[in-house]
Amino acid sequence: MTHQRPQLEVTKREITGRKVKHLRKDGITPAGIYGNGYDSISISVNTRQLDKIYDEVGESGLVDLMLEGTKIPVLFRNAQYHPVGGNLIHVDCFKVNLKEKIVATVPVELIGEAPIVKAGNILVPVASEIEVEALPADLPEKIEIDISNMETLEAMITAGDIKLDEKVELKSSADLVIVKVEEPKEEEEPVAEEVAPGDVPATEQKAPGEGEEGEEKKEEEK
Repeated sequence: MTHQRPQLEVTKREITGRKVKHLRKDGITPAGIYGNGYDSISISVNTRQLDKIYDEVGESGLVDLMLEGTKIPVLFRNAQYHPVGGNLIHVDCFKVNLKEKIVATVPVELIGEAPIVKAGNILVPVASEIEVEALPADLPEKIEIDISNMETLEAMITAGDIKLDEKVELKSSADLVIVKVEEPKEEEEPVAEEVAPGDVPATEQKAPGEGEEGEEKKEEEK
């Protein structure tokens, strides 16, 4: 069964620059379409619909933009987020040729439980994504990596260990570490440093005869 690509209704956008902030207040996110041999177009997208589809496909899943009755297959690129709110405020849409292979970044997801971690050690994710090359329709939205075979401290998984579909070619270095294991670090107890008498401030030093014993001697002398 062919996977149904998400569709997103968009309209051409005339408002640009700082004025786009008024669009965002109205629930519209500014975006743009570009591609090789394609004239760039500024577009507007319903924010809720965009957020839902972007969360689903990220930057490796194909989406069909519906612009004035025309279907345009794209991949999301260069997402921009609000520095305070963290919400998506702009995204580029890269128009693809479905018959030409492209290089894309695909997120990796760790699944399963590592026996070495159950033994009290720490799982250390190193890379959260890898680069692959494939036809746009063959790009995976994510790649699952099973860590249930990690049984020793020397165990690690690299990009070269990932089993990809025959239609997908790895472009990242095969030596790229995806996840490894480390022993838990023991917390060192703070050691009190001994201070030489000469290093104590003069106001804190006691002359001979001072202190409890010195006070007793003074009382006897009286």
